[in-house]
Amino acid sequence: MAKYFDVHPDNPQARSISQIADSVRSGSLIAYPTDSCYALGCQLGSRDGIDRIRGIRHLDDRHHFTLMCRDFAQLGQFVRVDNDVFRAVKASTPGSYTFILPATREVPRKLLHPKKKTVGVRIPDHVVTQALLAELGEPLLSSTLLLPDEEEPLTQGWEIKDRLDHQVDAVVDSGECGTEPTTVIDFSGGEAEIVRRGAGDTSRFE
Repeated sequence: MAKYFDVHPDNPQARSISQIADSVRSGSLIAYPTDSCYALGCQLGSRDGIDRIRGIRHLDDRHHFTLMCRDFAQLGQFVRVDNDVFRAVKASTPGSYTFILPATREVPRKLLHPKKKTVGVRIPDHVVTQALLAELGEPLLSSTLLLPDEEEPLTQGWEIKDRLDHQVDAVVDSGECGTEPTTVIDFSGGEAEIVRRGAGDTSRFE
């Protein structure tokens, strides 16, 4: 049965954030809100967490996982960003964008796209997520909480607790969050390629 954390959206309780971070460090899979919609998250090197996310979402090995990063400095440890891409990414963060970029050696091989050696990264504009990332001190391995054969991601903490009670270890609820997944931009080929149109404005990448 999943633990349920009711976290204040503007002033997250330090004790709750600390407990959630400890849970992640101990190998837990959590459902948590972001500025776009809910996501599944686990510790960066958790093979069990990766397998559980794939199982819940029915994902194959070509799926791009996302590293939810606290800031640009942290993002730069895990992906290679040239000058032109740097400016484009910097101008769009924090926000509802996921960027696919060549991974550095800091990224576990199990997370990489098998052919491209790329990974998704993003910096969220969400108070609770940022508090959790600050407490963790490392990125949170994430994937949009979109269940198989459903067109819309889950957006309510109580519903996630009800439906995934025995598949996740904790649910973080801080009230309403976004209902639309991030916009995904692939920069791995040097030019911006819009992979998914979502919550972020795509005009600057057209």
